[in-house]
Amino acid sequence: MIALIDYGSGNIRSVFKALQKEGAEVRLVSTPEPLEEADGVVLPGVGAFSDCVEGIRSRGLWEPVSRWLGEGKPFLGICVGYQLLFEESEESTGSTPGFGFFRGRVRRFSTPGLKVPQIGWNSLRLDQPDHPLWAGLPENPHVFFVHSYHPVPENPSEVTSSATYGEAFAASAARGRVTGMQFHPEKSQEVGLTILRNFIRGVPAAS
Repeated sequence: MIALIDYGSGNIRSVFKALQKEGAEVRLVSTPEPLEEADGVVLPGVGAFSDCVEGIRSRGLWEPVSRWLGEGKPFLGICVGYQLLFEESEESTGSTPGFGFFRGRVRRFSTPGLKVPQIGWNSLRLDQPDHPLWAGLPENPHVFFVHSYHPVPENPSEVTSSATYGEAFAASAARGRVTGMQFHPEKSQEVGLTILRNFIRGVPAAS
């Protein structure tokens, strides 16, 4: 069972449908108890970093998700769900820490004259082309982004893909069975569905 964390994020239904389309048993989770039955967790996110943190905390899910990450269980963070895996964000400096699974900070695009947010398709450079989530993808897959901020991981070895929008940035990162991606696989057509399919297939073997 894939637990899809529901804390009021705007894109929850599209993620739910995409996971179902790829054969997952998906349960919307807004309280801690169902996590005990889950095999994998997906954390989506749309909006401000601090609002997402508050939404998770207000539902009593922050500590259970922290424990899940600490145990290295199968986890996928999408967009702000990816940013929350880091220590903090410029969007809410000093007041709202993230989970801190990855060392690093979330920063706003700073290239002069760049249109922010980035909204639309962009190509990925697969920094770890043999990563299980990339199985079956073309060399430079195109995926869909909507974001003004992006994580800057302290450990380059955890970056699994990169993209360029005015500046190069870490489009995804992973350590063990925990991964996050700044783009939206649920909006990235066949490439995104392939990534979700790979995540789902890897969950039973990893649990």
